[in-house]
This record gives sequence, structure tokens and C-alpha cells, in this order.
Amino acid sequence: MSVHTLKPAQDVNWPAEWVAGLPEALEQLQHWAQFRPLHCALRHKRHGRWYAWRWIDALRDVERLADGLRQHGFGQYSRLLVSGAFEPNLLLLALAAEATGGQVLTLADTLEPSALHGQIWRLRPTHAYVPDCQQLQHWLTVVGSSAVPQVLISDQQVPGSEVVAFTRLLGPAEPLQRLNRWWQPAGETALWSEEGTRWQGGLAVLLEQWLNSGQGLQCAPRRPMAG
Repeated sequence: MSVHTLKPAQDVNWPAEWVAGLPEALEQLQHWAQFRPLHCALRHKRHGRWYAWRWIDALRDVERLADGLRQHGFGQYSRLLVSGAFEPNLLLLALAAEATGGQVLTLADTLEPSALHGQIWRLRPTHAYVPDCQQLQHWLTVVGSSAVPQVLISDQQVPGSEVVAFTRLLGPAEPLQRLNRWWQPAGETALWSEEGTRWQGGLAVLLEQWLNSGQGLQCAPRRPMAG
């Protein structure tokens, strides 16, 4: 395996930003997985069906994702850029990147291809996660640029491309069980999020509120893709 020096990002300014507080967030996740393992940590509606993660499930997914990132060259000298809605996949992947010792940035998910190319060139991410179909198409238009991430990750399947499926990073899983193993005591409140990386400072705020409180976080249902 070859080792490359991480090219420094130029000044990071909005619509991009570093994510603060990730070491503390990871410690808090480990805490809740130990002391409230069976309580609901995350809940999300996809394709009309609810999925849920207990605290222990969330930590295990972070550990699996960290392994998947390492297998795709992510490490201490890597930089992950995430751009999209604050959904479980994005939150857990950011924590997994922290677990490997790499850097994490966010980028607003509202940029057109020309502006996006300029930001990618400035930020120099080695890896990027883009769950939205339209934004992923924008990213694919800049493929071939020297600034394009070595690894582009998405929830979307793109035949003929080198996009890495999120499920491939996660490895063998049993997603259907998530529909059945969710448990939350009666009367327990949950936080709600319908934001994304277009909210300046939002990811750090959300992680702090969620993981400091120990409450479950319910993410807004994913919008169906246009046909």
C-alpha cells in the first residue's frame, strides 16, 4: 500500500466547513451503547418503511463503516467530505471517519456543477459521501478533474461508474431486522431533524444535541426520487 501526503485544503469557508466536536460525539455514542444499548438511537423512514437503530446497533454500524473506509484507503491522512441530508447513513459515516483518525468536512448540497468543481478543488477531499441522486450527478460531471476524490460514496446505484455503494462499506447487514428490533419505552421523547449540510454549523449542533442528551433522533423521511 502506498502512502500519500494529504494535500492541505485552502482556506475552508462557507459553504464548506470543518465538523467540530467529533471526538466527543464518538465517545458519547460509545457511552450510550454501553449504558442504554437497547434504547432507540436513530429512526428513519425509507421507501415507506421505518428503520431503527438501537444504540448498540449504531455503534456496531460505525465500527463496520470504519473498517469499510479503511479497506478503501481511508486513514489518518484522509479527508472525508459529506454533502446531503442529515440521515443515519451520513451521521454514522462521519463518526466512522473520526474513528479512523481522518478529517471530516461538510459541503452545502445546493451547489451547481461549476461552483461544486471550485469547492472540490479548494477542499481536496480524498473521499466524499453524496447520498442525493441529483447532487451525485453533479459530482459525476467533474469526474476526471485532478481534484476529484479518490473514492466517491453514495446510496445511489450508478451502473458503469466507480461510485462505491454505501452498503458495500457497511458490509454484510440485516436491514430487515431493523424494522422489528426497535424498542422505545413509553413516554420517551425523541429529537427530530429535517436539516442537512446546507445548514451552517448544523452537523456539529445536531451531533451535540443528540449524543449529549441520549435521546433518540428521528430523521425526516427520504424524499422519493423523481421518475
